[in-house]
Amino acid sequence: MKVWAKNWAQIMLAIFLKTLPFFAIIGLGYGAARTRFVSAQAAASLTQFVFYFALSAMLFRFAAQLSLAELFDWRFVAAYLLGSSVVYCLSFGISRMRGTSLAEAAIEAQCGVIGNTGFLGMPMLVVLLGPLAAGPVLMVLAIDLIVFSTLITIVITASREGRMTRAAYGRLLLGLVKNPMIVSMCLGLGWSLLAPPMPVVMSDFLTLLGGASTPGALFAIGASLAVKSAERLGVAGWISFTKLFLHPAAVAIAAFWIFHVDAHLAAVMVCAAALPVAGNVYILAQYFGVAPQRVSASILVSTAFSIITVSLVIAWALPIMVQADGG
Repeated sequence: MKVWAKNWAQIMLAIFLKTLPFFAIIGLGYGAARTRFVSAQAAASLTQFVFYFALSAMLFRFAAQLSLAELFDWRFVAAYLLGSSVVYCLSFGISRMRGTSLAEAAIEAQCGVIGNTGFLGMPMLVVLLGPLAAGPVLMVLAIDLIVFSTLITIVITASREGRMTRAAYGRLLLGLVKNPMIVSMCLGLGWSLLAPPMPVVMSDFLTLLGGASTPGALFAIGASLAVKSAERLGVAGWISFTKLFLHPAAVAIAAFWIFHVDAHLAAVMVCAAALPVAGNVYILAQYFGVAPQRVSASILVSTAFSIITVSLVIAWALPIMVQADGG
């Protein structure tokens, strides 16, 4: 027992030290923005650069190296959707029991299932879990962007207008088409499908530009946290618990015991589900004018605690992945 505990502690320490540099860059961004060494305008410009250029280049490069068959696994999709939907409904129901509106309940449920996959998960998990993690992380990102971003828009719009109009569906479709992460993934898969050889200059360009996404995205996350408030900590604590513990647990049950997803893919999926609340939920909350302070506090609290919880999940996942890969 003592030997097992010692080995587990050593593994946990090693994983924590691996994840620490990523969160240290987030802390650096937070400190730079909090002390106003980096202005809010500069932080917004950095976020825009990462979102439209660096992250898009990285997503395109990863997607271009995958085939649609490698990326799409119906059991993977079903497991992630089932686990996420259970947590979504639970969060939504508990929020409604507290007397919140439909729109507020939808926002809280969104916080419970949408992790920071683009800005934190893609850069960090691919580095820590290896290049084979890129496909599963891309699939989680695509499901989050297409399914759950669409769902929250429909729920909030229908709750306010009583129904979804043709114009509302048009705005929804336009928003998906204009999202650079969706566009870059689709273009990358299109390149992979056509299978032309990628010119060396193009490959070097994408590698160089995409390389800026990891430090840039992490610094931008920290800078954005510096302007977020920590109001309504009780609700934020519950939402953070839902996102950091219930969401990965539900996804793990669905992946390993219900749909029997390949162990390597399932482990990466659970790690992605364990990520803290995504910043784009705050953008939605601001856009719709629904509980932005509550979402802000949830992002702040979940990101702070994820330094420990994400390390724990990765430490759990790595042995599974090694065993699944045959050693």
